[in-house]
Amino acid sequence: MRLGAWVVLFLLGLGLGQKSGGGVGGRPYAPSPPPPMSPGPAPMYPLPGPYPAPVYVYPGGGGGLGLGLAPVLVLAGLALVAFLMVRGLQRAGEGPAASLGRLRLALLVRPEVQRALRRLAEGADTTTAKGLADLLDEVALVLLREAPAWRFGSYEARGGSEEEVLALFDAWMLEDRSAYQETFRHFEGKKVEAAYTPRVEPGGRYLVASLLLAVRGELPRPGPLDRERAKEVLLAFAGSTPFTLLAFHLAWTPEKEGEALTEEELLALYPKLDKL
Repeated sequence: MRLGAWVVLFLLGLGLGQKSGGGVGGRPYAPSPPPPMSPGPAPMYPLPGPYPAPVYVYPGGGGGLGLGLAPVLVLAGLALVAFLMVRGLQRAGEGPAASLGRLRLALLVRPEVQRALRRLAEGADTTTAKGLADLLDEVALVLLREAPAWRFGSYEARGGSEEEVLALFDAWMLEDRSAYQETFRHFEGKKVEAAYTPRVEPGGRYLVASLLLAVRGELPRPGPLDRERAKEVLLAFAGSTPFTLLAFHLAWTPEKEGEALTEEELLALYPKLDKL
């Protein structure tokens, strides 16, 4: 179990944190089975015919033909080795087949932002890569407009094969969902809403949005965040296309209007946040 999940369990024991939360997203990518083989035309073989007269190369003697076969094989072998070395260097310079990134932003809460995220989550097409890419664009736009309200943030990223990245996507998504009481979820076309009574506490100020994105290719490298770096990562996320996007999930808390996280709850639930 990751540290974040242990923190959530600890907070439950203390009676802290865990207000309402919402989630939206999906994994449109699935390997397609190869198309069935269709019978093709019968193979054609050349008919017997006259053969060309053999050509013999004798070692020794003068002229170009006197080099023999051995030097030719040596040169061919050297060329093959050089080609393999160049190809290996090219592959070493290539990035991972797929990448996973998670950007968290803690901002001063406004009911308008909570309404906007809920509206996007309800209306999104979470079954296709295009629908998820459009959702990501709209979420990024909402958060960019709230940039003056950003107070904390964090960013982490991993690379690997598509299968490894999608497996980690599921684990990180579960970790995000464990930080709140899920009051609304729209995932891969299925919507679930739970009854909930908002918990309004004095000192509540913050909303946290966690964007989890898996893509083919590379995402920005992980590292500490400042305000400009957070914008760069958010814009890089929004630059994903339906052809590169493997999975996307947005989690936000609190989801219900009137609720907000206190700074104590915020830093306890998300201890790795940087101050922006």
